[in-house]
Amino acid sequence: MRHLLLFSLLGLFSFQLASQNLSPWHQAIREVRLLKNEGDLLPIRSLTEPVYWQVDGTGFSETLGKYQVPVAGKQAAKTLVLSCHCNVAGSIAKLRSELKGIAEEKRAVVALFGPCGQSSVEELAAQCDALLHAENPDQLHQSIAAQIIFGAIGAIASVKKAPGPSAFPEESLGTSPLDRLGYLPPEAAGMDGQLLKDSIKAIVEEGIRAGAYPGAQVLVARKGVVVFHKAFGYMTYDSLQPLSADAIYDLASVTKVSSTLPALMKLYGEDRLDLDAPLSQHFDFLKHSNKKNLTLRQIMAHYGRLQPSVVFWKKAQRKNGKWRRGTFKTHPTRKFSNRITDSLYVTPRYHRRMYRTIARLPLVDSLRYLYSDLPFVMTPLLVQKLTGQPLEEYLKDTFYRPLGAATITYNPLRFFPKERIVPTERDTFFRRQQIHGTVHDENAAILGGVSGHAGLFASANDLAKLFQMYLNGGEYGGQRFIAEAAVKEFTRCQYCEEGNRRGLGFDKPPLEYVYGESYIARSASKASFGHSGYTGTFVWADPEAELLVIFLSNRVYPDRSRRALYTRNIRPRLHQACYEAIQE
Repeated sequence: MRHLLLFSLLGLFSFQLASQNLSPWHQAIREVRLLKNEGDLLPIRSLTEPVYWQVDGTGFSETLGKYQVPVAGKQAAKTLVLSCHCNVAGSIAKLRSELKGIAEEKRAVVALFGPCGQSSVEELAAQCDALLHAENPDQLHQSIAAQIIFGAIGAIASVKKAPGPSAFPEESLGTSPLDRLGYLPPEAAGMDGQLLKDSIKAIVEEGIRAGAYPGAQVLVARKGVVVFHKAFGYMTYDSLQPLSADAIYDLASVTKVSSTLPALMKLYGEDRLDLDAPLSQHFDFLKHSNKKNLTLRQIMAHYGRLQPSVVFWKKAQRKNGKWRRGTFKTHPTRKFSNRITDSLYVTPRYHRRMYRTIARLPLVDSLRYLYSDLPFVMTPLLVQKLTGQPLEEYLKDTFYRPLGAATITYNPLRFFPKERIVPTERDTFFRRQQIHGTVHDENAAILGGVSGHAGLFASANDLAKLFQMYLNGGEYGGQRFIAEAAVKEFTRCQYCEEGNRRGLGFDKPPLEYVYGESYIARSASKASFGHSGYTGTFVWADPEAELLVIFLSNRVYPDRSRRALYTRNIRPRLHQACYEAIQE
């Protein structure tokens, strides 16, 4: 007989099962019992293997969807997750019939909710590979069952026996969590839930009233648990389409820390990348330029005397407004086949002209911190050179798919309906149309929407998975993505003594905090890191506070002249409110 049973939720909780006065979520976790787990099927470890479940709007289905996108049909799935509310007439019989029709090579996970007879439970257990049961069918218990299935929460083992010859329904198996994001109330992560909700609501809605953005959403996670995620307002100021929590945003410069950066961190951790080698070793087009002796460390810390950016489309335009030869055309041809809009096309080779322009640019007059897009325009070339794969393909294979982050993508209209994507600016000078579903940044648009400085889109929930992996020191879901030493190197301040706060790609807290001049909270620790984006996006991770905050908006809608996001200090105030809600 075990005298002490420990439960671990991402390393957050440890308590005796015999203890009294458990919180509602502790109690609910105990009440979701794992009755069968053949071959240690649960938790599901790989998020790249196809899984099927019915998308029906229940708490169970919605929480499953936070981890993985289900396949459309049972035939394509390797694992089927089926659920049943026992108190609904005919539901158990329907489930039995469903289980009988499952092919032998497929695996079946069953979740039962509500009071179920012992004989029914035992019969269903004989038909499936894994079985969970919660007598309470409410949203919390359904969500916890889904989190156990995907390893955010570990099932609690119990050896309690009931009278009679069969004690099967009273026994429960235990599982170990996989360090995936969990979803529980703020109090479960040591935060004041009411203060957090009231503060965020007041600040975000103030921004909507001030015209800072038509809508926004906020995600807060602490100690590996998402404790707040809500959308406010609408997609646009016409108030026709309410903003949803699964909306997909143009991340703008948050792309810098979410695309080539994880790739370069991984390569550095595998000793395949020298940060201090001259750029001439990494980029052939810089071998004879004034940048040949700069290092990757310098330019990624914005400390390499590079120009902030180049407006390439303006360089391609004559004084009369017509395009220079070999740049853009208003209709597609054999040589000008890359579509930017229906009336604007570019040659696939135009990126070479961009790189030559970068090589010829003069350096700024002195060595100092100067933010620049140009390093991240170049780094996709380096990733492809070292991995042998195009940037997007490598990122999806190595990071996004294994993380279960399907919405992190370039050019999202290939995969998602336009209605799910938040519009950005009405471009009146280059593309001359409403930008919706294609990248806001003009240079990234010229590059086909794929670049290291801009172009990435994502939902808040999927972006949180990537940054939680950083907070976990390069691990997530039981898998190591990046060496811990590499994460530490890239997220530390590189040139603090020279007055430059930046890490490698990542932004860091100001060396001296001045309210109104920073977009992050005063309370953010020196170990914290993140980035902001021009379209009104922001993500910040703090290893010391174990806090992750994501703010997504389309502040450039309908145009970039709107400044209330900055003048009202929306982001630093919201970020600070999250710190003030921490109780332990």
